[in-house]
This record gives sequence, C-alpha cells and structure tokens, in this order.
Amino acid sequence: MRVCVTGSIATDHLMTFPGKFSDSLVADKLDRVSLSFLVDDLDVRRGGVAANIAFGMAVLGLRPTLVGAVGQDFADYRSWLDRHGVDTASVKVSDVRHTARFVCTTDTEQCQIASFYPGAMSEAREIELGPIADRLGGVDLVLVGANDPEAMTRHTDECRFREIPFVADPSQQLAWLDGDGIKQLVDGAAYLFSNDYEAGLIEQKTGWTSDEVLHRVGVRVTTLGKDGARVEVKGEETVFVPCPPEELKADPTGVGDAFRAGFLAGLAWGLSHERCAQIGSLLATYVIETVGTQEYDLAQQHFLARFAGTYGAEAADEVGSNIRCPRP
Repeated sequence: MRVCVTGSIATDHLMTFPGKFSDSLVADKLDRVSLSFLVDDLDVRRGGVAANIAFGMAVLGLRPTLVGAVGQDFADYRSWLDRHGVDTASVKVSDVRHTARFVCTTDTEQCQIASFYPGAMSEAREIELGPIADRLGGVDLVLVGANDPEAMTRHTDECRFREIPFVADPSQQLAWLDGDGIKQLVDGAAYLFSNDYEAGLIEQKTGWTSDEVLHRVGVRVTTLGKDGARVEVKGEETVFVPCPPEELKADPTGVGDAFRAGFLAGLAWGLSHERCAQIGSLLATYVIETVGTQEYDLAQQHFLARFAGTYGAEAADEVGSNIRCPRP
C-alpha cells in the first residue's frame, strides 16, 4: 500500500516546567496574561506531524512517502529519516525560509503551552501530488495533516480530483480554521482523525452533529487520551480500544502522531480497524514514555509481548505476521 503523509515537518524545542501552570493563572486577569516560566531543561528534537507519522510507520517496517516543505537546514533531519526508512524524495526545500519550529513547555500535570513558527511550511501550498503519484506508480492513500492551510486545501482538492482516498487530520489547525474551511477538509474523507476535544470543535464550528460528521466520512477515529480510542463506521457497532499500561510517563508530545502511524500501518497490512487502533495505541504509549517524538526504540519481540499483554496472544500473532521492526 503506497501511503503519502502530508503535513508539517519541524524542529521541536521541548522544555519542562517543575510546577503547575494553573498556579500562576489569575482568573480575573486572564485578559492580561504576562508570564514567564523558569524551566528545568531544553531538548531539541525532530518533529512535525507529517514527519512523526512517517517515522512511526517506517519503524514498523513500512516505507511511507513524506510530503512537505522545509528549509536548507533540513539536511541532517533528512538523513535521519532516510536511515529509518522514510521516503523523503518528495520533500520541497525552500531557498529562503527555515524549517518550521515548535516550542513547547510541559508542566508536572502534563499541561502544555506552545508556539509554532511555520517558516518553510508556507511553501507546502506549491506542492502538487500528481508528480509524486507518477514517481511512485500511484498512491493508495494520502494523509492530509496539519500544515499550511492552503496546502491542506490543495492536497484535499487534488485527492478528490484524482480520486485518491484521503485521511482528514486537521488537528492543530482546527483552532485557526472556520467552519467552511473544516467542511472543505473533512467532507468525503475515507478517514477522519481527531482527539475528543477536536471532535467537539469540528462539530461546533461546522454546525454538523456527530451523526452528520460520520455520514460525511468513511471512518471516524477519535483518540480519548488515557481512555484509549473510538472507531466509528456508519451502520456498524462502535469499536473501543483501551490504552496499554505505561511503564513511565515522560512527555506527551507526539502521542497522537504515533497513534496515527500505527493505525495507518495496520491499514497498509489489511488489518481490521480494531487491530489498527490497537497498534496505534501501543505505539503512542512508547512515545509518551520517551522525551521527543522520534526517540523511541522499537524492538519487535518487546513490542509484540506488550501487545499480547494488553490485547491477547491471537491479536499479537496477527500483528506479528506483518510488523518488521529494525530490531528483533
């Protein structure tokens, strides 16, 4: 299955605040917030939703095609992705802008305050999917992730025009998009990904009910934090998948991207939606146990043992016949 993952490619600057943000918020002065948090550490990591998803798929043994725009400072990052099995040949390099940058501080309650500089990402609107499909000999699925808004619209429209199934995953851009913009990205998607808060935001901004959203997409996948994930298909029984137990909790950044990577890997292997969500949930657990979105170490037997411990030996056997991690 040939999967293109479009969206942001960025550098993450991750910091930890040894307290609670809420302790510094004054309820009647929120319209004049002026705060500075003294952090304990700084980790500079590779990130961006498209790169994170593509990386996760690659470490499970697939070769996804990454589509996005970066700066001249992308060379080391490209080498990292190439070494891990991501096809980066369709990444556009800007002549004038730096690669996008995500700056995030996390407190002891796992609450986050973040800023995002788009940089070269704004040039993603110049990327056409047609030549990429020609290079690959066709594309079976395109994930349209958070990106330059015009790029997201262009990729979605092109998928419709070329009759390529697409995954709508607007995530972080939902706060910026209006109802009409969200409708344009969601309507007709083969899959719609969101977390539970974003699911409510989609319904609020579009004016669609939950049933109406489900009627307009093939499959609706909603992550529920510690409660796992929900998969809905019109006319079928809703599937709920729990999260595997965590060995530790280090940093939640990139957890949703890992879930998507695992889910898409399951789709590429032809597995059921329940199995796809289980793979995604376990891969997301690896990420929350690690600082950084692409720093987890995946060993195949360890992954399958944890999978069996949560979802059963039969499920693990089914996944084990497909997964190809870099370490045994």
